[in-house]
Amino acid sequence: MTPVIIEAAINGITNKSRNPHVPCAPEEITADALACLTAGAAIVHNHVDVMADGSAIAARQIEGWRPLLAARPDAIVYPTVGFGGDVVARYAHIPILAESAAMRMSVFDPGSVNLGGVADDGLPGGALDFVYTNSFGDIRHMAALCDRHRLGPSISIFEPGFLRATLAYLRAGRLPAGAFVKLYFGGDADYLGGGRRGIGFGLPPTRAALDAYLEMLDGCGLPWAVAVIGGDVIDSGLAALAVERGGHLRVGLEDYAGPRQPRNAELVQEAVALARAAGRAPASCAEAAAMLKLPRT
Repeated sequence: MTPVIIEAAINGITNKSRNPHVPCAPEEITADALACLTAGAAIVHNHVDVMADGSAIAARQIEGWRPLLAARPDAIVYPTVGFGGDVVARYAHIPILAESAAMRMSVFDPGSVNLGGVADDGLPGGALDFVYTNSFGDIRHMAALCDRHRLGPSISIFEPGFLRATLAYLRAGRLPAGAFVKLYFGGDADYLGGGRRGIGFGLPPTRAALDAYLEMLDGCGLPWAVAVIGGDVIDSGLAALAVERGGHLRVGLEDYAGPRQPRNAELVQEAVALARAAGRAPASCAEAAAMLKLPRT
């Protein structure tokens, strides 16, 4: 059977007060990423200081990636987007990393979404009230970067409209090679703060919600994975449904908001065990690159 590509999203908005095992410093990112790859992940996604400028973001990423890629040159790694300024400024680190760090995949967020939490009155918003905005023009810029630097787009699907935009690029023959669709479902905790009163985006992690996305994807041939942001993709049952239907998995402390304080490698191990129980092995880095048809080797 087709191997399962497992991505480990190892930090993101999660800080050490939420989980002391989250890697933040470059040396922690290196060690954690290597542990995840050893456990069975093929892709590692991580954040650094996203408020810095492009050159500073790239330098900080390279500090953690250089020893990682020296030990595992087959690893597939990619960063997040920067914040502040226009789309050129937010993605200024991507060309640097493509040329300096053997990066083969890039972040690709084809839409806009509210990422705030829940206020004291139970309504969306409050202290954490953030709109993550990507215009159609911004999406063109992301696609052009991927094409120019031969990077496979890691396509974040926060809402169904994100997927409709992606499929429009596919139908037009303009979706960059190596695309990997990540279906993000919303758990019970908000993404920005980890609060338990609800998340502000995304379909719930249910069979019916997955069916809706798979109906949209039917016949397109794009590889896809599931993730639960602000929850637990395995405990929700969504991971098992995805593996049964030929999908792939994203796990990690960026997304996880379950009752435990696991390490990233533990979450990868749980994903590997689930895949093997379904008769599917975890994909190696080389197998994942071939399955995704990443344009850079």
